[in-house]
Amino acid sequence: MAGSAEQARHWTYAELPGVDLLRARYVRKTFVRHTHEHFVMAAVLEGVDVFRHSGADRHAGPGSLALINPETPHTGRAGDPEGWLYGAVYPAPDVVAAIAAETTTLRGTPGFVLPVLEDPYAVTLIHRVLRAAEEGNALAADTFLKVAVTRLLRLNGGNLPQRGVPSAGAGVAARARAVLEERLVDPPSLERLAAGLGVSSFALLRAFRDAYGMPPHAWLTDARVRRARRLLDAGTTPAEAAVAVGFADQPHLNRHFARIVGVPPGAYQRERKNVQDRSDALLVASTAWQNEHHPQTYPGARPTPTPLT
Repeated sequence: MAGSAEQARHWTYAELPGVDLLRARYVRKTFVRHTHEHFVMAAVLEGVDVFRHSGADRHAGPGSLALINPETPHTGRAGDPEGWLYGAVYPAPDVVAAIAAETTTLRGTPGFVLPVLEDPYAVTLIHRVLRAAEEGNALAADTFLKVAVTRLLRLNGGNLPQRGVPSAGAGVAARARAVLEERLVDPPSLERLAAGLGVSSFALLRAFRDAYGMPPHAWLTDARVRRARRLLDAGTTPAEAAVAVGFADQPHLNRHFARIVGVPPGAYQRERKNVQDRSDALLVASTAWQNEHHPQTYPGARPTPTPLT
């Protein structure tokens, strides 16, 4: 793999509301178990992305995509010493649902069936979305996003299961989660949390893992980072956000934020601010974009375009 320095950019584009964007090369980076409110559509160009998903390690190499549904616990790390290079698009559930309703036969709540899909053309589409957003080409970015989501749902889509009647354990886990959400800054100990729910500590641990895929303390960290992201988006400084969500200080937030989001909170916030400052200037494609040749496929792959209708 050419180059070894880690670098990442996590940003949004005003003309793609409800979508987060990422370009990254990671070598030693490891992502702790976490979830996303949005879908993950990560397209690998070089190296191997290894992530724990549904009890097994999944491997996404060049020409493949890691596809993760909202609220699905997973990790992330390099599959070889040279790391991996990829780009990712994170569309909100309502964005995916709207595209699915217009361009597929899926009904109910759409989602992905398999966590890894080998499809070089879809990899190309994801990187076209990113490039168009970088260049300020709103028409291209929106078009490529819709084509990519449509293609991935047609190749690997299904209806996400509906929640059934909760079991006793699921009810305990839900009540514990509600307590932690209310007490994000000053959570009780595991023993006190369990006692307040009338169960043992080990029963609570089992129920919480079964319901949310991680123990309460890991879920709490994930929830704190989510809330910190919202505060950063609203203009709160990283130091203020750290205290507001229950971290001891900014370095504590920095460490957990980078291990879940992939970039430090300061870099994350700067990109948001830069996007807002540039939004009025990014409505027309640059001359470089218009004059550049854009290949139709991922190198070495045969295109199989998916029509929007």
